[in-house]
Amino acid sequence: MRMLLKASIPTEAGNAGLKSGSLITQLNSILEDTRPEAVYFYIENGLRTCIVVFDMDATSSLPAVVEPWFLSMGAKLTVTPVMNGEDFEKAGPSLGQAIEKYG
Repeated sequence: MRMLLKASIPTEAGNAGLKSGSLITQLNSILEDTRPEAVYFYIENGLRTCIVVFDMDATSSLPAVVEPWFLSMGAKLTVTPVMNGEDFEKAGPSLGQAIEKYG
């Protein structure tokens, strides 16, 4: 299942990680383990933030994905299932069924 993870890094932890060099090392390690489809970095509400789009085979994989963010940098996370255009096209029949039943 395609997932979108948003990680916001507290300023103090981010600053300390940048000064020690550990932030980049930890981030590279996390991304290597996650094997993302896409990664974007930006500032949100004054915090270093990144969005990671990745594939997750089973919900039991969730702790392995999120714990490194919590443990290494105290990140605040959201994780949401998402679809791309191809996924949305495949969902067409179920949308029609929902419209018939509830629309």
